[in-house]
Amino acid sequence: MGMRGDERVQEGMFSYVSLAQRVPADHPLREVRKLTGAVLGSLSPGLDALYAEGGRPSIAPEYILRALLLQVFFSIRSERLLVEQIDYNLLFRWFVGLGMDDGVWNHAVFSKNRDRLLTSEVAQRFFAEVNRQAKKFMSDEHFTVDGTLIQAWASQKSFRPKDGDGPGDGTNFHGQKRSNKTHESSTDPDARLYKKSYGKESRLSYLGHALVENRNGLIAAAMVTYADGYAERDAALLMIGKQQQRRSRRITVGADKAYDTEDFVRTVRELHVTPHVTKNDKSRSSNLDGRTTRQPGYAVSLSRRWLIEKSFGWLKQTGPLRQVKLRGLEKVDWLFVFSCAAHNLLRLPRLMAQPPGRLREQCA
Repeated sequence: MGMRGDERVQEGMFSYVSLAQRVPADHPLREVRKLTGAVLGSLSPGLDALYAEGGRPSIAPEYILRALLLQVFFSIRSERLLVEQIDYNLLFRWFVGLGMDDGVWNHAVFSKNRDRLLTSEVAQRFFAEVNRQAKKFMSDEHFTVDGTLIQAWASQKSFRPKDGDGPGDGTNFHGQKRSNKTHESSTDPDARLYKKSYGKESRLSYLGHALVENRNGLIAAAMVTYADGYAERDAALLMIGKQQQRRSRRITVGADKAYDTEDFVRTVRELHVTPHVTKNDKSRSSNLDGRTTRQPGYAVSLSRRWLIEKSFGWLKQTGPLRQVKLRGLEKVDWLFVFSCAAHNLLRLPRLMAQPPGRLREQCA
């Protein structure tokens, strides 16, 4: 008959290999799952408070949070697809914590249970706990701040006059003067019409803000605001102020030239922080002088700015933040902060595997 193998069409009744055995020993998600378990163990008492004593049992929040991490890691665009994958993908089943024969939830039930967790406080607690695990890999003195545009889940034609007097149904808006003062989106009222730079088209958006530490590029703080011209600097001051609390030593913060304003530089210095801002001196004088720019740390801070761009690139390319599918500032903020936690979780196993001597590299 030759060397051709036989195809045996036979459905086995039982499996003698566990889910954990099917996942390769060196699979990158093994360490991520271990870390996630430690984070969720610390959060468990706080999560209990979100649920009523009586009533029908909900999906355990640990299952939902692990499933949502998978959604970020693998760029899964909807809850329907996520639940479908968990049903037949053994790696996903193992990561979420379901057994081989456990039933999977209906996607609408999953979404309803997820919405209970969609509070900014839960995301910030999860993010803070991840960063507690990552503390020894993070610089506590040198940071970089920036903002990025997050496209809202709302179309241009939903942006209509607030008083309802506008012509038509919003589909033909060419030639009309539209602004956030007079118009708002009918599908996502929290979204604002905004453009990041001159020459770009305006889009209904939110602004995501991150503070990244300069040693390994882990995200130290994150938040979302309405999209307006002052939000980037205001959010940066909030995050910087929080980092500087209870510290005696000065910290440094790098930023691009959009932050080279008199108010920002003065307020940062009042917070006992050294501004390492790229000088904006094309058609005016910069707010930074030689006292700051001649220090060797200034050039090092600017050379580390790519770390925050890399983080934003991952959040938009792999993560769900190029255009969010949730509406409302609180939900978008939850998703942004949770995705920043997922970014740090994914980076941690590789940092933990490094020899200790490599952790203290110069960061500013």
